[in-house]
Amino acid sequence: TSLLSLDVPRLQKLEYYALLITATIGFSLMAASTDLNMIYVALETASISSYLLAGFYSGENRSSEAGMKYFVYGAFTTAVMLYGMSLIYGLTGQTNLYVIGGVFSGEQMAGVAPLLVLASVLVVVGFAFKTSLVPYHFWAPDVYEGAPTPFTGFVSTASKAAGFAVLLRVFLAGVLGPVSANAEWWAMLVAMCIITMVLGNFVAIYQTNIKRLLAYSSIAQAGYALIGLVTLTQDGSGATMFYLLMYVFTNIAAFGVIILISNVTRSDELKDLSGLNRRSPFLALVMLFAILSLGGIPPTAGFFGKFFLFKAAIDAGLWWLALIGILMAFVGLYYYLSIIKYMYLYRSDQDDVAIPVSRGARIGLVVAVAFIIYLGVSAGSAFELTRQAAAAFFPG
Repeated sequence: TSLLSLDVPRLQKLEYYALLITATIGFSLMAASTDLNMIYVALETASISSYLLAGFYSGENRSSEAGMKYFVYGAFTTAVMLYGMSLIYGLTGQTNLYVIGGVFSGEQMAGVAPLLVLASVLVVVGFAFKTSLVPYHFWAPDVYEGAPTPFTGFVSTASKAAGFAVLLRVFLAGVLGPVSANAEWWAMLVAMCIITMVLGNFVAIYQTNIKRLLAYSSIAQAGYALIGLVTLTQDGSGATMFYLLMYVFTNIAAFGVIILISNVTRSDELKDLSGLNRRSPFLALVMLFAILSLGGIPPTAGFFGKFFLFKAAIDAGLWWLALIGILMAFVGLYYYLSIIKYMYLYRSDQDDVAIPVSRGARIGLVVAVAFIIYLGVSAGSAFELTRQAAAAFFPG
């Protein structure tokens, strides 16, 4: 993100990079935390920095609106989540996730199951907001469109990866293990998963702004990633981790291209991609790999990301959920391939105007594409690493 930000003059301020580093520290601590107190502190560290970065373009109405909406919605959902955490602490007297998971085992579960389910629902509100799961997705399109594009790429990946990392640890190792026998709770997660995939893909079809299109695409991707969690298996969790790993590089590559195009066109409309292969074959190729990966086309990392998720669902007996995911992936191909159509088949009045690409941006994009290809070619070994890491979520 820093390399791609070098091409945006308005972001060449010390404060921008300081906030970016602070947000990264917060997201990293979220993923590493096993204590409710630390999770909350890390979440706020990342969130406050993100609110400021979303509204970083002072004097620009869209950016100010994005920062304010992100702040208001984020503060509300965080407060709800914190209340849920306080209920869990009240029930257990503990804040360590693994100790909490041990407390709610066997006969101790019977008397507090309804209250624990309520607490879990409140906690999921905060992390569903961070990962833009329906019905807590409403902030994403406006924030993605109004925020500085480098930050949009950053928050669409880092926030989702960190949010799912905490979801996996909190609910598999800590709370959901004991609650998983509750059919209503599990059904709620599955319903969120299905609705998120459906809404994200179908609404994205009607978008003409490329950042809003990728925002709804990001919502759909969150739905796919949730499939791994609801399987309640080690393979499913490993598949979610692999999917988020490939998604980080894929989305950064896509937004990197958008940054360089908008520097010349001064807009973020889908039609601005017209004739991109003539203006910059390099950027068109990077965008092609990113779109193919988002659409799940082999041999990119996105294909194997979806394959591992759907296989985990089938192995867990959720073949119908995998089928819905496959159908939604085909719906997603409609608008993903339309982006490729604009780049390679449509012409523009600016076909002769080249799009400059700085050395920093070129390095960043090449690294992103290299990982997209590497995670596609060596998907098996990478998935085995994430599967081994997922063992931490199943301490029993």
